[in-house]
Amino acid sequence: MSAGPHDPTRRTIRSNGIDLSVVERGEGPAVVMCHGFPELSYSWRHQIPALAAAGYHAVAPDMRGYGRSDHPVSPEGYDMVNLADDMAGLLDALGEERAVFVGHDWGGIVVWQMPLLHPTRVAGVVGVNTPFIPRLPMAPIEAFRMLAGEDHYIVQFQEPDAPEAMLSSDIPNLFTSLMRSGVSPETVAEMAAASEGAGFAAVLGGPKLGEALLDDDDLAVYVDAFTETGFGGGVNWYRNFDRNWAATPEQDGARIDGVPCLMVVAEWDPVLVPTLSAGMPELIDDLEMTQFDRCGHWTPSERPAELNALLTDWLTRRFA
Repeated sequence: MSAGPHDPTRRTIRSNGIDLSVVERGEGPAVVMCHGFPELSYSWRHQIPALAAAGYHAVAPDMRGYGRSDHPVSPEGYDMVNLADDMAGLLDALGEERAVFVGHDWGGIVVWQMPLLHPTRVAGVVGVNTPFIPRLPMAPIEAFRMLAGEDHYIVQFQEPDAPEAMLSSDIPNLFTSLMRSGVSPETVAEMAAASEGAGFAAVLGGPKLGEALLDDDDLAVYVDAFTETGFGGGVNWYRNFDRNWAATPEQDGARIDGVPCLMVVAEWDPVLVPTLSAGMPELIDDLEMTQFDRCGHWTPSERPAELNALLTDWLTRRFA
């Protein structure tokens, strides 16, 4: 995402001991958008200009371990304390006291933690596909093993080196296979039953379902970025599931109160399925929920106009 007279500007910001590469546009209340795996600040390319035009300071960092931001070597550098502190330090560098945090996929996990870890820095929270999930009663990796055995991709990502090698083996195919529009759960089930592989490898080697969400120029942005950096940073986020869980016993029974929140559910997300968000009204006292029907995992790219309209309407009603 190059800087130009009609494009977001990019700059490097020092936060929490690392450099974050940030694109931003507009003036007004800050809206910080946190991407997921395997993505970049570029994943918010449709939302940045829309929010700026609506009167907000739209900010999207390459998260720690991604793109032009720093990539700490140690897996421990990617725990939730560091990820949340990165966002608080970003606000310090921007001169912003508080922000509305919008997160998709792993970025959604981060933004739901912000009211718990940095409550004074949060004006509001928006989860895109990713719900607020209470602390599990058991270590997450064991829970994933119980759910899907050793073939669960998050379990596979705990292994050293092998996930990075698999993801890097054909980067164009990775992004053309992953970043596609949603298909029905029945279609996903049929594909899984017919697949000879398991986990991430089955997705990459199987039929390409749905419509491609990246044109040639978009695809080149992701391919170029991850060819340069590899996938170690992003995979290391997954290697901290158990560490994050062990470090937060005080979050048993945690709630989010007094913070305006919006949850965007995608009907056809095969990973962050709608049922995961069903309990949120009991855990958040100021919550609006909307479901995008027939929408898959990559909502900011699959339904940009619909998401932009929802975000600007909610922000205007709650923060004008």
